[in-house]
Amino acid sequence: MNDASTVMFRERPLPEVKSEIARRAGHLNPLEGILAGDAARVSAALTSLDRDEWAREWSKFGSEYEAQADALEKSGGDKNKCRELYELAFHNFRVARYPCAGSPGQAQAYRDSVRAFRKAARYFDPPLEIVEVPFGDRKLIGYLQIPQAIAKPPVVMHWGGVDGWKEDRQRAHARFNRVGVAGFAIDMPGTGESPVKFTDADATRTFSVLIDYLLTRKDIDATRLGVWGGSYGGYWAAKLAFVEAKRLKGAVFHGSNVHYGFQEDWLRPALTERASVAIFGPIGLFQARSKAMGVKTLDEFLKVAPALSLKTQGLLDQPSAPILGVNGKLDDQAPVEDIYLLMEHGNPKEARIYPQGGHMGRGGNVKDEEIAEMIVGWLKMRLAQ
Repeated sequence: MNDASTVMFRERPLPEVKSEIARRAGHLNPLEGILAGDAARVSAALTSLDRDEWAREWSKFGSEYEAQADALEKSGGDKNKCRELYELAFHNFRVARYPCAGSPGQAQAYRDSVRAFRKAARYFDPPLEIVEVPFGDRKLIGYLQIPQAIAKPPVVMHWGGVDGWKEDRQRAHARFNRVGVAGFAIDMPGTGESPVKFTDADATRTFSVLIDYLLTRKDIDATRLGVWGGSYGGYWAAKLAFVEAKRLKGAVFHGSNVHYGFQEDWLRPALTERASVAIFGPIGLFQARSKAMGVKTLDEFLKVAPALSLKTQGLLDQPSAPILGVNGKLDDQAPVEDIYLLMEHGNPKEARIYPQGGHMGRGGNVKDEEIAEMIVGWLKMRLAQ
């Protein structure tokens, strides 16, 4: 498949994608919430990698589960079963829009996923609050969950990358709540319901406006605030550690870029040849990143990306909030060298590098849960200081 600059992007062939569906269903991103039997039926039905066909086949199951949940809810049935069915609907719609809402069918699947998620959220414990914050004539939307029976807990604002959005952060909320921390999930610029693109001049300000809002809350203590950005979104956690140094207790830079990962010699092979964990291959990574960045072609991407460098912006030697850098040494989407670069500048930083890990540290006999629990433990420690 080509973009307008005639660059060839490697794409997994359909049989390989089907093998990945079988391998990932029920436990690996992005299919961790999918039942194996449903995944097998979708795989059998797929005749191409057309994104609208992909969205249509997964959405069939999303619609079935949502209809079952609606009927059960209307009849006053078991609340746990209602939540479970709505969550299954959400996960199927979520995979349908994966890795981004890049086609009409995927855009509809995304809207369906948000609807199903919010229906499921009516049964969450602790309750999930949908927060809307004015941003000029637009709005910023986040999901806040506060652990019960704890007066004014600290809070972590967190987000994912180009393919993991605020609805996908529920497991992180559960981890935070268990250790007495509130979770506030948002969409980073260029994804989900965010009203700005990754490269927009006011993208950084969206985070600052949300921090302003959290500080007005009487039921949390946002003077004890941490941030955690995952994958491509980790960039914003690193940047906020500098531009919001006085308002953050800690920032987790998890599997992302600050300088080297925005340079052509890294980006060109990453977006056209590598991306080993992306279910569609590099083409899927490029589609999701380019949509977030607001560009169409690889040439456009390579032109605008270098300006994102925190080194180019002159931030690296400025004072920062405590930073924890986390990644796998073998990551082919974000260079581990960017963590080393952070550590070579400014005040001391902390890091956890997984020597056999790939993107986000995953793989190499290290479970995702171990990485997440390590990050939550570090944030809890920082928020207590």
